[in-house]
This record gives sequence, structure tokens and C-alpha cells, in this order.
Amino acid sequence: MIVYTVGTFDLLHVGHLALLEYCKSLGGVLAVGVASDRVVNSYKPNVPVIPLDQRMEMLRALRCVDIVRPYDELEYVSGCKELNADIFVIGEDWGNKPHNIAVESYLKSAGKQIKQVLYNPRTSSTSIKQNVIAQSYNVSNLKTTVA
Repeated sequence: MIVYTVGTFDLLHVGHLALLEYCKSLGGVLAVGVASDRVVNSYKPNVPVIPLDQRMEMLRALRCVDIVRPYDELEYVSGCKELNADIFVIGEDWGNKPHNIAVESYLKSAGKQIKQVLYNPRTSSTSIKQNVIAQSYNVSNLKTTVA
């Protein structure tokens, strides 16, 4: 059984690890699609902090991940077809955008499964970035006050 999930995986953290370990528990092979900077920039205001090749390298190093593949278009049907994925795992913010509806339709017609997971509230790339900015602000503010 092949399980496929997709994401940015910027600033790899325990929330990502929990998702990937859950995905691995669903089947024998876990394939992870990693969004290119161009894809991320099409729906988020900023590109990832970590370059695509490094994000992929970190994912390949995880024992629960078997296949890592980049994707450069905001669509998931081709990845599901190429991998012959049995289960496609999505996040809680999935929504009803055309690229989401297209893969749901494909999976249903092919007799495949789609599973939706809740995000791990312990951490997120956004909160990590906010903490770094806050700490950076505090350090620079401290330097100006001391000087």
C-alpha cells in the first residue's frame, strides 16, 4: 500500500514528524511531495526559508519516509497517478479549491482513499518563524538600549 502526502516542510519540526509517522502507519510505503518555492509562493506571501533541495534532503533522512518528490504545479492528480497511491493524506485546511476537487474526484473514481488529519498544535513553521523574529527584535532592541 502506498501512502502519499504533500506539503512545504519548511523548518522541519515535530508536527511534521507526527504527520509523517501517522502517514507511514497507514501503509507500507510513504511518499512525500514537496512544494517548490514557486508553488508555495502561489498561495503564501513568502517563499520557504529552507531551499527545496535541502527540505527534500531532510525528509529523505527520516526513516519513516520512503520516497521524496518535488512538485512544481499546484495539482496533485499527477503525483497520485505516478506513484499509484492508495491513500492520499491531506491537512485540516484542505478546502475546495479546483486542484483539491480534481484530486478528490480522481481518487474517488480510481477507488482510492483520502484521509484528512488535524494539525499538531504543538508547533508550526509559522510559530517558529514568529519566535525567531520576536527573539531577533528583542536582541536588536537590547543592543540599542545597552549601547
